[in-house]
Amino acid sequence: MLNVIDLNIQFFNQEERSWHTAVKNISFKTEKGRVLGIVGESGSGKSVTSFSIMRLHDPQNTRIGGDILFNQVSLPALSDQEMNTYRGNRIAMIFQEPMTSLNPVFTCGYQVQEAIILHQHLSKAAAREKTVALFKEVQLPRPELLFDTYPHQISGGQKQRVMIAMALSCNPELLIADEPTTALDATVQQTILQLLLKIKKERDMAMIFISHDLGVISEIADDVAVMYKGEIVEQGPVTQLFHHPQHAYTKGLLACRPSPLYRLKKLPVVADFMGANAVQEITHLLAANSYTQQEIDDRRKKLYASAPLLEIKNLCTWYPSVKAVDDVSFKLFPGETLGLVGESGCGKTTLGRTILRLAEPTSGSIFFEGQDITHLKNSDLRKLRKEIQLIFQDPYSSLNPRLTVGSALMEPLLVHRLFNSERQRKTHVQQLLELVDLQPDHLNRYPHEFSGGQRQRIVIARALALQPKLIICDESVSALDVSVQAQVLNLLRRLQQELGLTYIFITHDLAVVKHLSDRMMVMNKGKIEEEGFPETIYEHPKSTYTKKLIAAIPGL
Repeated sequence: MLNVIDLNIQFFNQEERSWHTAVKNISFKTEKGRVLGIVGESGSGKSVTSFSIMRLHDPQNTRIGGDILFNQVSLPALSDQEMNTYRGNRIAMIFQEPMTSLNPVFTCGYQVQEAIILHQHLSKAAAREKTVALFKEVQLPRPELLFDTYPHQISGGQKQRVMIAMALSCNPELLIADEPTTALDATVQQTILQLLLKIKKERDMAMIFISHDLGVISEIADDVAVMYKGEIVEQGPVTQLFHHPQHAYTKGLLACRPSPLYRLKKLPVVADFMGANAVQEITHLLAANSYTQQEIDDRRKKLYASAPLLEIKNLCTWYPSVKAVDDVSFKLFPGETLGLVGESGCGKTTLGRTILRLAEPTSGSIFFEGQDITHLKNSDLRKLRKEIQLIFQDPYSSLNPRLTVGSALMEPLLVHRLFNSERQRKTHVQQLLELVDLQPDHLNRYPHEFSGGQRQRIVIARALALQPKLIICDESVSALDVSVQAQVLNLLRRLQQELGLTYIFITHDLAVVKHLSDRMMVMNKGKIEEEGFPETIYEHPKSTYTKKLIAAIPGL
């Protein structure tokens, strides 16, 4: 159905007044009823390739060479008017971020209905009827009611289903899904993958599924193409690629993702597999890098011999419509990492915000270093904020785009009146950047000049600025590429060892929790479902909810 031949894509760089090659002479094909997975890190050329199939690039600043044949028709050779009969009709696309793809001022139903009227020339009533039918097909709850609901009123998984319904509205022969499950809960992700496979089978479509996560690719793809720096370095059937990877980059991607089967001291990164001194065998690297049970037992004995740093007693944070945190109690010990896991809406983030007193508790008590901080006044609370810091989920939105990195890191030092001079503060900021493996001269740059992984390092540096004892990490690696995620997780562990930090690590990713945590708690509907050592919960989960979370881990 689709045959991409020697595709070459270049973009014009306005600042340098030169052409930059983003995709270098790649070729691949996919057939009716099959799923081609395209995998690689951010910047590898995955999305750029998919946009070229849809002809979505700006022709003024883009050069495209080679050919893209769809049912033997050359798409680059079509006029704009002819391409409009293919785009959205016969070839549809699900974009990466549903919140930015959906218009916030129109209802979900109106936006799907509009696409149907535009492409299929149906009446408004007929288009509404088809939209409701599509909402049922993608298993959205209360489809008639959801037609008149705005995007901000529904969950991330539901927004993604609206996008799928829109893509399917004109019965496409080829569906391109660009990172459609990034940052979704494992259970929601699994539901979306199963839904896409079900629809693909029923409609006998071809599908291109783009992801940075090989675990997800293993769940949905028949064939895989691995992209690295604009080139396809390896492609073949999914089982062959997973069991017998040939290229060093593919081996690196497979090894980067935390495995629930191992307790590693340090996660492998792609660089470990590239270059002359690379470790070529994943199994050898994992075996040489795993904690022994004796090491784990010794660490636990040391951790739990001390008095708790934080103690939560019967904590409740209730809102008018929901009990976000409902009678939660636990202890956290100095130097420990406590993993807090559960689906979106379970109360994880509210619990973290309540501990920081960013959300006020309804009842219960919060003790930090033996002091009851539940009802501290603002002046005392400000002093406490030096001791407990937060790393937000999205580093880009938590950094002020108008402030340089240096100013952002210096701000908490000024608020808390630390150091006697501007020079001392600047030296401290430079040391913070070096601590998180960034360059001291980065302090004069703005957030948009950094990659996602670098921005995450910047917000970690900001959390460390006041030398806290406890850091709450709220989904701080959920949207990162697996290799960048591995680097950040390694950094957090190294900083804990060097600075004696204590972490509460909030995530929906159980594999990450098992890698990083000493203990873990599973949260559901505001309550703690179960608590214990990670391997105990993985091997002998008590609740049905925990079993469902573990079963949803992709590639397990």
